Amino acid sequence: MKQEPDNVAKKPGFYQFFTRSHSAIALLPSQCFLVGMNLHSNLRPTGKFLVIHGLLFCSLILAAAEQVGPWRMDELRKTPAMHWVSREGPVHSLLYTSETYQENPTEVFAFFASPVTLGEAKPGAKFPGVVLVHGGGGTAFAEWTWLWAKRGYAAIAMDLGGSRPIDPVYDPKTGVPVPYQASNPATFTRLPNGGPPQEHPQKFDSISGPVSDHWPFHAVASVIRAHSLLRGISEVDASRTALTGISWGGFTTCIVASLDDRFKAAVPVYGCGFLHEGESVQRPCIDKLGDMRQTWIDAYDPSAFLGRCRVPILFANGTSDVHYPLDSYQKSFDLVPGTKQMRIQVSMPHGHNVGWEPEEIGLFIDTYCRSGKQLAVPGEPVITGEQVRVSYTARVPLTEAALHFTSDTGPRSKRTWKSIPAGIHEQSITAPKPPQNANTWYLSLTDERGAMVTTAVQFQ
Repeated sequence: MKQEPDNVAKKPGFYQFFTRSHSAIALLPSQCFLVGMNLHSNLRPTGKFLVIHGLLFCSLILAAAEQVGPWRMDELRKTPAMHWVSREGPVHSLLYTSETYQENPTEVFAFFASPVTLGEAKPGAKFPGVVLVHGGGGTAFAEWTWLWAKRGYAAIAMDLGGSRPIDPVYDPKTGVPVPYQASNPATFTRLPNGGPPQEHPQKFDSISGPVSDHWPFHAVASVIRAHSLLRGISEVDASRTALTGISWGGFTTCIVASLDDRFKAAVPVYGCGFLHEGESVQRPCIDKLGDMRQTWIDAYDPSAFLGRCRVPILFANGTSDVHYPLDSYQKSFDLVPGTKQMRIQVSMPHGHNVGWEPEEIGLFIDTYCRSGKQLAVPGEPVITGEQVRVSYTARVPLTEAALHFTSDTGPRSKRTWKSIPAGIHEQSITAPKPPQNANTWYLSLTDERGAMVTTAVQFQ
């Protein structure tokens, strides 16, 4: 690793501001000013003159480029070079250019589908777009893009492990993509110029090496580039695009939604921040990084980014998820300053197909991309006497409400949950207050469409 020059090591902020990789334009103008003033007060007149001119130069750079962490947002917003691999059948395939890996430029494989490719609309029609981000052990899923194309979207799903799946397989009778066709990583083919594999050494241990070796850096960049590519396709309405990802794809979605404000909606499923805390199965991998532990957290944990998320976002998870525990999920939700909703399902299983099944994902995105009817919006639970009350607004009448709680201790993934029906009133729902020994609880509201949302999770 590059060593700090001796002549600047004693100047607080100097090395970080002027010489650290990527940092010169990662600071906001106000941060440039503060760093500059700190130096200004400790320099002779000649040095002050240089700092002032350095600040002016910094301002010019900031005006031309935006960088957050290692990501050059101005570059990622440009349409990447691409070429079609196949345009046969309902789901097409392509390759697009992404970041450098091991000193070589990379290409990313993706599937694309729309009502036009499905033969359900004429060329020239415009559709909202959606970016689909797989999780660990996954790849670009042809059936996922097909499902969204059936919903009336132009969809792109990329592989984030430097590989590509098998060609789409369709049921010969129905023409529908065969489910689970890319569920076995043994069927993936490594691209000759693919990015880093999605394994733990590349996700975590690589933090001690160059940024171009970091899987999270590539994953986020490749998703944003896929968005830029999607927006440039003629049948896509670039003003109406959304993002959803599952597990590690949800982790990536949290970061991307916090960086790329061109999206109109985002839905991370399972994935969240605070992987370094609590019962997350990823925590041991982060803890073993030693001196680089905090560096990884600051660089790639979604908790470092969600505070800047202004894209409307729906968090969807289960009560017992071992990968993204409920307390870390709630903390991630709390960080978001913008529009946000939550859907917590008792004992929701973890996986790709079950992860993209909840209809609330599509309904939430429809709200912002197709003027669909909004999901119910619950307020904060308030306990008064022996009851808990939640106010709400709903464009679609409610049909069901419930209080969900657990009194168990031990690992969250192994706790048993109980549910009690709640009463539905004109603008509120009521339920018996949680038992005194309940340590985690929330309420759910379900409308006539079967769409469920939940309150924030309460811990006591």
